[in-house]
Amino acid sequence: MLAAERKLRIVEYVRQYRSASVGALAKEFGVHEATIRRDLAEVEQEGLLKRTHGGVIVEQVTNNEPSFNERTNVQLEQKMRIGKMAASLVEDGDHIIIDSGTTTLHIAKNLVHHSNLTVVTNDINVAAELRDAPGVKVTVTGGELYPSSFMLNGMFTDHVLRSLHVSKAFIGTPAIHPKHGLMHPEAQLVLAKQGMIAAAQEVIVVADETKIGKLSLYEVAPNSSIHTLITGKEVPEYDVRPFQDSGINVITV
Repeated sequence: MLAAERKLRIVEYVRQYRSASVGALAKEFGVHEATIRRDLAEVEQEGLLKRTHGGVIVEQVTNNEPSFNERTNVQLEQKMRIGKMAASLVEDGDHIIIDSGTTTLHIAKNLVHHSNLTVVTNDINVAAELRDAPGVKVTVTGGELYPSSFMLNGMFTDHVLRSLHVSKAFIGTPAIHPKHGLMHPEAQLVLAKQGMIAAAQEVIVVADETKIGKLSLYEVAPNSSIHTLITGKEVPEYDVRPFQDSGINVITV
């Protein structure tokens, strides 16, 4: 078995059993523990698994989402690429939803020259980005303002989203897992994302490499609800493959 294939299978094994020791992995794959340790060092460097004391391996878990300002420059160049690609999927005349987020903001930046476009968003930053675009009609969902991110959320947001039907929804996420789908650490933000997904004919998730393969506390939606995942070319092939196998069109840029 080649090293690349073994690393892929190690990730799949740990995701199935949630944790594993070096000894157990060495026995499972029929190699020396030193070989497993080298594989794990590389897999951990790629952010897919985390080693703990005693040699136990666990999945990376996203327990919280930093503020907008803390996130805005993280993986910035990659987010710009993702945003440009996502915007290329938008056609004049579309009605779309753009979720709140630092990656989705870069979608808006690439839509200012569209015509006859309607954008619904729960993000004041996205609305402000499109305020001077003559061919773009912007509808803001309303809701409680989150000062740390300029996101709108809550009962009013959820009510508006339930009444919508759009062609495409662009969803941001702090975690997307090959088995558990879209995930989020904050329960109060789950309903809005579910409303956006339910309102759209086509669901497009935008997520940089730090979000791929991560677990979080709450399941937002299964992978079967996602049509397209746009991420960075930095994501390893063995981390992309499970999403492709589940029927998602994965675009790496």
